[in-house]
Amino acid sequence: MKQLRSQIDDAIKAVRQKWAGQPKVGLILGTGLGAVAREIQAEASLDYASLPHFPHSTSISHAGQLVCGQLTGVPVVAMEGRFHAYEGYSQQQITFPVRVMRALGAEMLIVSNACGGMNPNYTSGDIVVIDDHINLLNGNPLIGVNDDTLGPRFPDMSAPYDRQLIERALEIARRENFAAHRGVYVAVTGPNLETRAEYRFLRTIGADVVGMSTVPEVIVAVHAGMRVLGLSVVTDLCLPDALKPAQIEEILAVAATAEPKLRKLVLGILLAVKD
Repeated sequence: MKQLRSQIDDAIKAVRQKWAGQPKVGLILGTGLGAVAREIQAEASLDYASLPHFPHSTSISHAGQLVCGQLTGVPVVAMEGRFHAYEGYSQQQITFPVRVMRALGAEMLIVSNACGGMNPNYTSGDIVVIDDHINLLNGNPLIGVNDDTLGPRFPDMSAPYDRQLIERALEIARRENFAAHRGVYVAVTGPNLETRAEYRFLRTIGADVVGMSTVPEVIVAVHAGMRVLGLSVVTDLCLPDALKPAQIEEILAVAATAEPKLRKLVLGILLAVKD
């Protein structure tokens, strides 16, 4: 992490050439969920390729740009597309944009993803408000010499997801009359989906949903002192005794149909923190 501070400074200088705002909230918009970015009153849109030390997104449906502006009157910076370990990036690379968001001024991170549902009470299209997570990514973005100016050597993870934000999100879902569960997300490397035996194992160790992202970004956000809200869209069911082959087209279609629910949660949370 020794060179991290100078790399962050390089990226900040590039952003400041296009945008002088100070975001209150950072957004990471996952698979099929980029429509929220189109609601931002954009004051600047920067391709990742134009930002020093940013990886390039190679995943399907990930646009690959940083959108800066206003959403419901709240200054935000949004990642339209994220990075994954299965693309060959280190966890430090994956989480670099979170460092930049924090350095720009963001105090909160809202992170979304598409996931597989292992809890038999879930159905495709449901929203899961992440209550906790399990890291099976075989790594950690904080490995290495710690920069104390960025965060503590041993950040506490007893409540990585902000409890007040969780309750507010569930309250919004009840008000809007759609299903939202409180659950545990487990992160695996991918890119292959899991076997039936692996789904059984992941369920046994306490996970409700499984995906290939989010946990590294949340670890860094907590390290940096940010409040975090995690939102998952269940795009396919991963029930070992009734497992069907997953089709990426179907996963993207479900994510798109669930996007209005995610949008209501994100906008509702922003309105709540506006003041």
